[in-house]
Amino acid sequence: MEFEGVVYKIMPATKGVSARGEWQRQEVIFEMPQEFSRKVCVTFFNKESEVARLKEGAAYTVSVNIESREYNGRWYTDVRAWRVQPKQEAAPAAAAPMPDMPPIGEEPSYSTPSSAEVDDLPF
Repeated sequence: MEFEGVVYKIMPATKGVSARGEWQRQEVIFEMPQEFSRKVCVTFFNKESEVARLKEGAAYTVSVNIESREYNGRWYTDVRAWRVQPKQEAAPAAAAPMPDMPPIGEEPSYSTPSSAEVDDLPF
């Protein structure tokens, strides 16, 4: 899934050690600009270099995986980012202008006899 949002807040990183080694989790709050703006908390797991490039107030396109799991009768939903790209702004209109077209000549006039039908097919 993919959405466009503006970085609202970058939360502090949480670090730990598991049987697989060290890990780092950091949450970033994105605001999706709409008529009624919504905020989404996205988790970055072992992606400290990607979080370091984010700037509050900047717009990004975020690719995420959404997964829910049950624990002790309660359901928890995790929104994990797997790619973040700066939002591409519209290219400025500073491109070279189109050259003027040469003047178009008048259409050739076909003189048609009033009683005969013109056959202008090439075959």
